Amino acid sequence: MKIAIVCYPTFGGSGVLATELGIKLSKHGHEVHFIAYKKPVRLKNLNENLFFHKVNVPDYPLFNFQPYELALSTKLVEVVKTYSINLMHVHYAIPHAYAAYMAKKMLKNQGLIVPIVTTLHGTDITLVGNHPFYKTAVNFSINKSDIVTCVSQSLKEDTMEQFQISKEIEVIPNFIDISKYKIQQEKCLEENSESNKEIIITHVSNFRPVKNIKNVILIFNNIQKKIPSKLLMIGEGPEKEMAEKLCKELSIDNKVQFLGNTNQVEKNLCHSDLFLLPSNTESFGLAALEAMASKVPVISSNAGGLPEVNIHGNTGYLTDSNDIEAMSNYSISILSDLNKLEKFKNRAFKKAETYDINNVVPLYENVYEKALNDLK
Repeated sequence: MKIAIVCYPTFGGSGVLATELGIKLSKHGHEVHFIAYKKPVRLKNLNENLFFHKVNVPDYPLFNFQPYELALSTKLVEVVKTYSINLMHVHYAIPHAYAAYMAKKMLKNQGLIVPIVTTLHGTDITLVGNHPFYKTAVNFSINKSDIVTCVSQSLKEDTMEQFQISKEIEVIPNFIDISKYKIQQEKCLEENSESNKEIIITHVSNFRPVKNIKNVILIFNNIQKKIPSKLLMIGEGPEKEMAEKLCKELSIDNKVQFLGNTNQVEKNLCHSDLFLLPSNTESFGLAALEAMASKVPVISSNAGGLPEVNIHGNTGYLTDSNDIEAMSNYSISILSDLNKLEKFKNRAFKKAETYDINNVVPLYENVYEKALNDLK
């Protein structure tokens, strides 16, 4: 099968999942063509089954905002025709589903019928897509897709509630390559000496307001008063400067490291003992899953799809996103009992194994087959 994948090429969850999906599909013998304004950050090597096509948007003085959707639609038509693409899989509704629909209409006008699979990831529905400026177009794009999937039951319910959707939405969860985390765990065991191992707490995100970065710092501040520990903050975003300032105000800046973005988050996670994710909204919680795959228990909010991944009292604990006291107390209770910590670590990993890429990618392949069969 020849598949065109459209995604954001950044460190966000939707781009990461789309890239890992495409790479795995290429290993299954499919020909995969990524289309984006730059090469996806997780797409390191291309091969005979893996291609990248850059969307170029000329900078014309006439436009205050360059028409990326038009350039993307045109590039989709070009790639589909040149490489005989069977199917377009677009991740994130804005603007990808809309651009894919325009491409589909242009292709149909030339006698080519190419189905669209749209995967909804979260903020394209709950935050951006629900804005009055975009809602009508998002609603239209979803309904005009041939098949729609989303990453959690919670997101499916939000989509059906907030939009007038006539399509059936299939839930296909996010995934991780568990083998990659197992290899990293073995390396960590060799590097770590249990006798002098320091307690490490980690947070990974895009540092946007929705991630509740301030609460991460406040929770850690409470933890470090009871348990000697340090905090690793991984990622970049608008709340980073505020977080750095808050650490200085609390006199804990010597215990907090801001590491920026990384392609190999598992290298940091495998050294961690606890993961904090007090997000206000989280459609799935890929960062939590990555932590669990690294045998790290999760203290998270109960927002969105997080309760589907992080099982309260089993793989970690859930509270309201602004309940700093409860998150602090749960963290201290796990970290102060090494036997309890080890049990949580093992259960977190066991749960993460159910989201292994080898279990989830066949679900997408089934969706592709259905989309193509429906054309017959």
